[in-house]
Amino acid sequence: MSDDNHIDEPQETSEGAAGSKLFQDLTGLGVDWRSALLVPALAILTALIVGVFVIAFTDLEALRLWGSDPGAAWSKTWGSISGGYKALFVGSFGSLRAVSETMVGATPLILGGLSVAIGFRAGLFNIGTEGQMLMGGMVAIWVGVTFQLPIFLHLPLALIGAAIGGGVWGAVPGLLRAKTGAHEVITTIMLNLIAFNLVVYLLKSGIFQAEGRDDPISEAVAVSARFPRLFGFLDDSQVRVTAGIIFAVLIAWLIYWLLFKSTLGFEFRAVGMNPHGAHYAGMNVVFLYTAVMAVAGALGGLAGADQILSILYRGSPGFSAGIGFDAIALALLGRSHPAGVVAAGVLFGALRSGGQVMQVETDLSIDLILVVQALIVVFIAAPALIKAIYRVRTGRAAEQLTTGWGA
Repeated sequence: MSDDNHIDEPQETSEGAAGSKLFQDLTGLGVDWRSALLVPALAILTALIVGVFVIAFTDLEALRLWGSDPGAAWSKTWGSISGGYKALFVGSFGSLRAVSETMVGATPLILGGLSVAIGFRAGLFNIGTEGQMLMGGMVAIWVGVTFQLPIFLHLPLALIGAAIGGGVWGAVPGLLRAKTGAHEVITTIMLNLIAFNLVVYLLKSGIFQAEGRDDPISEAVAVSARFPRLFGFLDDSQVRVTAGIIFAVLIAWLIYWLLFKSTLGFEFRAVGMNPHGAHYAGMNVVFLYTAVMAVAGALGGLAGADQILSILYRGSPGFSAGIGFDAIALALLGRSHPAGVVAAGVLFGALRSGGQVMQVETDLSIDLILVVQALIVVFIAAPALIKAIYRVRTGRAAEQLTTGWGA
């Protein structure tokens, strides 16, 4: 950049010092693998350990047995714990169908997590992924129902439309933050509510509503607009994973390149670390805030498109299924890094898939999986606690880079 020299030179003003420190922070520090990998792994392990105690202390029948027959109580408690975690693993990775369901669940989570993560990198808290998914999904439905095209044209057109729909929805709070100072947490929450009610209205309109239906259900999108199944040749309807997972990983790689290999990505991270320093360095903060929220919205729109084009094939109220809110936890777990978001998406997809099997094959409730997910988020959000428990020492500045939060 032409203004880099201004950042390098020591200045007497506070703005000059901020610009110099910003450049040093972004270019002179590496990523601490302990912050990026070890601490999240230990947080997951700790959550699973605490989950053991949750299982033990919520089994009322076993608790009653401890007073009269400790041996039987221990046998029943251990059976619940080992059986539950075994079913969780088998349901997640124990067969082709299990892996398929894990990938099906992971795909929209990855895209949604990237939507939140890129906002974190720019110092913005995008809680609007849910609404962005809804708007992007609706555009994907319209394209999928309205046009009759070959799949090599129809599917990309539906995805581009979803990205535009979500991007426009995301750009609005970015522009409001840049121009008026309106906090993106408030504006994105309000836009979520608007999106949900707008979807209900549109699904009852003649543009979307399925013929012969009185409820808000859309027509099914054309086959040419759907992601093809990866194992369609098996003729097994239970193996549902589609090319959407490949698309999500490619998008994650693209976001990695954008953030860490491009000038625009450098500016996104710069404004996230210090908007005043970025402005001093000659960056257009208004454009960057708007652009990063537009990209975040586009990613959210693609997550909504995957829900339609890979899984549901038609729209209904709330088809986003709360994924936009789970994406916040996903971005935190992935340390706002695309590779971490992909890994966290697979983990959450595995918990969802395995949790359903665990509920069927044991007496444990699916709510236990939600408890484990919540525990993971709690321990990820408290890295100091994990470091204290396991005596892990990390570099503070490197951790800031991996988490995406500023100094």
